[in-house]
Amino acid sequence: MSLLEGNALHFKYDGNEDWVINDLDFSADPKEMVAVIGPNGSGKSTLLKLLTGILRPQRGEVRLRGRPLKDYSRREVSRNMALVAQEGMGDFPFTVLDVVLMGRAPYLKGFALEGKGDMERAMWAVDVTDLAKLYRRNIQELSGGERQRAFVARALAQDTGLLFLDEPTAFLDIKHQISLLKLIGELNTRYKKTIVSVTHDINLASYFYDRIILLSEGKVFASGTPEEVITEGNMREVYDTEITVDINPVFKRPRITISGGLMK
Repeated sequence: MSLLEGNALHFKYDGNEDWVINDLDFSADPKEMVAVIGPNGSGKSTLLKLLTGILRPQRGEVRLRGRPLKDYSRREVSRNMALVAQEGMGDFPFTVLDVVLMGRAPYLKGFALEGKGDMERAMWAVDVTDLAKLYRRNIQELSGGERQRAFVARALAQDTGLLFLDEPTAFLDIKHQISLLKLIGELNTRYKKTIVSVTHDINLASYFYDRIILLSEGKVFASGTPEEVITEGNMREVYDTEITVDINPVFKRPRITISGGLMK
């Protein structure tokens, strides 16, 4: 049985006549790494919000562990899945540890403070994400890559088996992109986390994820291994751009190169 399923999902925003998500099926199995790709407006971010319960479909159903997601309380959802969103912390003077401890909120009652077990879980997340030397620092003082690791640590402190990431490598330089994706891979292989990521970076999705879902106009255009999905035919049709696909000599996975202008 799939860990997470979306069956015949439909969603449109108020005032919009067109479906943003249109009869879309989704599944993620335990311990799987799935990347969702597609052009702007294809429905990637909306799908992520549906799968995490931020939005509810007008038609269709999301099921977590075989149970409708709408039947879970918010606390139950937060104990089963964590989201690393694109976000800042505003101007609040939170330390890294403050941010990581926010992941323990689903396990606290009322205005109770974190206990010993919560602190131990938070410090474990700090260690796993290589933030042990930075956890007392103000989150605003960190680099983009370090802040992203802090947000991943907060999700780990939440202690869920399912981890969603929204554009996890956005705004990071190459070094921090690779470092973060290696960490995500370790969370999957060593700690058995199921990973679902939305990303614009087709090449990084190809190199680091085992299954790719390609969206187009709110529907699944293709789903499968990188070799099955990242083909010249698929890329040219969905992105309407002249693209060449070959094999990266290091990762042995498909690699795209823009080879011309817009398709005529």
